[in-house]
This record gives sequence, structure tokens and C-alpha cells, in this order.
Amino acid sequence: MAAVAATPTKAPTVHPVRRRFSLGRAAAWTVMGLIVLITLLPFYWILRTALSTNAGLGADPTNPLPADLTGSGFERALGLQSAKEAIAQGGAGGGLDFWRYLLNSVIVSTLITGCQIFFSAMAAYAFSRLRWRGRDKVFGLFLAGLMVPTIFTLLPNFVLIKQLHLVDTLFGIALPSLFMTPFAVFFLRQFFMNVPREVEEAALLDGAGKVKIFFRVILPMASTPIITLSVLTYITSWNDYFWPLMVSYSDSSRVLTVALAIFRAQTPATGVDWSGLTAATLIAALPMLVLFACFARRIVSSIGFTGIK
Repeated sequence: MAAVAATPTKAPTVHPVRRRFSLGRAAAWTVMGLIVLITLLPFYWILRTALSTNAGLGADPTNPLPADLTGSGFERALGLQSAKEAIAQGGAGGGLDFWRYLLNSVIVSTLITGCQIFFSAMAAYAFSRLRWRGRDKVFGLFLAGLMVPTIFTLLPNFVLIKQLHLVDTLFGIALPSLFMTPFAVFFLRQFFMNVPREVEEAALLDGAGKVKIFFRVILPMASTPIITLSVLTYITSWNDYFWPLMVSYSDSSRVLTVALAIFRAQTPATGVDWSGLTAATLIAALPMLVLFACFARRIVSSIGFTGIK
């Protein structure tokens, strides 16, 4: 019996679907483009001012391009110019100890982020997985802290820091934000509640206790929301201004945001050093912009997964 060879069937050709042009779609893209342009315009204007000279800014303030293109503003912000050169360029002779202030900001932000995430994760695990009397009522009372404005806590915190003799220290700046916050606990609790209980029950059968389950099972599974919360906490602590201004009086504890205000106060007789000030502001904001850009997609997906709208 002769074998009949099967003829291979040709796969159907898939053509890409082309979306038809519509007036509504064009209008939507136009509006989105305008929103992006308006959002990015302040960043461009800061860069344009930082790359200009103070004399050029005064002579041609409406020019969209840098007036007398130069990098002297960045040199003054980084402390690379002498007092004589800074005064000649329209800046103050005092200068800015940029690297010391940058190190202080890194220390304070890292300390706040590490401690706050650790304590908030433990509190969120207790509120989501452990069963104890009055848990939901305590959690509701804890969430009420979200409605308390931060300005109301500044004076009590300052009195506490003063009584602890921590004024004008980096630890004194970090202490009020060192422990758990209502938002961080709520954020992590939403994720922990979505973890299947079968995972913990399997770990309990293997002889693991609650502490071991928390560190060996729950925290590794929550790496994405923890990273997201860490980025948000780091940015918030980096940009904090009013509280560090209240408790820091010298260069040893002054963070970068407060140092920018000091740099602004060093106004020379010729006027404000807008070139150096915007250059210093841009340098101070650049690490946070890069950090957020690197983790933007993970932040959006984590917020959507935890159910926060």
C-alpha cells in the first residue's frame, strides 16, 4: 500500500491591523502632547537659566535659548569657583559646600527609608495576617493619622527633639519619620492580604514560626511593593524642607534642600544669582528624577496590584 505524503499546509498570513484615522484620536493625542509639553517646560526653563549668565538673563530675559551659554552656574553650585570668580560672574562669594550637604541628604534619606520600610512591613503583617482582638479598630484608628496635617506635628516633634538634645544633628532630622507611617502600613497591608494563606500554612507544617515566615516567605514575595514604597519614601524624605530647616543650624546637619535656601539668601549686591541657584536646584533634583525614571513602571504596576486608585 503506497504511503500518501501529507502536504504541508501554509500558515495564514497575519496582516497588522491598521487603525483608522479619526478626528477624536487626533484631538486626544494633541491634548496629551500639550500636557507633556506644559509639564516639561519648567524643567527646560530651569536648564536654560542654569546655562546662562546672570548678565545675559538681565539683558534678554525672554529669550527661550540660554543667554551667553556657559557652565559657570554649575561650577558655583559645586564649589569649583573661587570667591573672586563667583563675584565676577554675578554670584556670591560665600559659595556652597555642595558635597557635604549632598552627603547629609543621602544619610538622612537612607536612614529614614530603611527604618520606615522595616517597621511598616512588620506592622502591616500584624494588621493583615495575625488575628488579635480589636485589630480592625486599631487599624482604623491608625489610618486616621492620614487626616492629621503634618504642620500640626512640627511643634511637638521639635519639643521632643530638643528634650532629647538632638537638635542640629542628622539623627534628630530623621527621628520623627524613622518609624512606621499610616500610608506605608496601608500600602503594604493591601499586598499582604493578597498573599495566599496556603503559603504560610505550608511553611508552618515545615516547622517555621511566624518570625521566620515573615522574613523568609512574606518579605521576598513583597519585593516589588517594598521597592516601590522605598522609592516613594526616599523621594519624600529627600525633598523635605521645613522640618530640617527647624532643627538644623550648622553645616554639619544641613541637608541639600535647606542649603539651597541658604544659597538663595547669599544675594550679592548685583541681584539674585539665578544661574547658580537654578543649577544647584537641577543638580539636587537630578538624582530623584533618575531614581523615579528607573522605577516608574514598577511603581505603576505595584500601585495597581495593591488596589490603590
